[in-house]
Amino acid sequence: MSSTEFFARARTRLTFDVPPGLVDPHIIPRTGDSGNDRMLEIIAREQPVRPAAVLIAVVDHPEPTILLTQRSAHLNDHAGQIAFPGGKIDATDSSPLDAALREAGEEVGLKREFIDPVGYLDLYGTAFGFRILPTVAKVKPGFTLAINEAEVVDAFEVPLSFLMDPVNHQVHSKEFRGMARSYYAMPFAERYIWGATAGMLRVLYERIYSS
Repeated sequence: MSSTEFFARARTRLTFDVPPGLVDPHIIPRTGDSGNDRMLEIIAREQPVRPAAVLIAVVDHPEPTILLTQRSAHLNDHAGQIAFPGGKIDATDSSPLDAALREAGEEVGLKREFIDPVGYLDLYGTAFGFRILPTVAKVKPGFTLAINEAEVVDAFEVPLSFLMDPVNHQVHSKEFRGMARSYYAMPFAERYIWGATAGMLRVLYERIYSS
């Protein structure tokens, strides 16, 4: 799929309507991964809703890429993992979109002037009790990043064609409270992209590519 077709499809299939499940504890986000969904049913009964937002920054190169980060090892949540720029939605954020843009600026110095928001992807729940609303955005090349090492240790780009190829969507599993929990993984070179990040990438594939 060309860059032009990808963004055209995304603009017709995504909106900026905020799903009620972002803040409603009675609504459990469905990720499309049955193992992850079973785990979320348990977590939802034990932890309060923690709304969060991330930026799925699709860089508009001739061969598009997605900007990812590696989180710092000392963080309380998802330490050392590959992630999208993002974090908790603050009371001062006017919207999940605003939170995603703020976090991208704080974590990697990605300026808003380079970002053209396209729409929200589906709400995604994690084992840490977060309900994440991803913003898909078209990012103009030519930006300069400034890494905030208190939050991330690296930022890098992965080809969109690799991440959107279902051949690269591996399903791994690990034990969660005595039962097997499945999750997506998309290893790329020395990077192990897995868990919520890989799950959201799989949702992006299903929304834009597979139908």
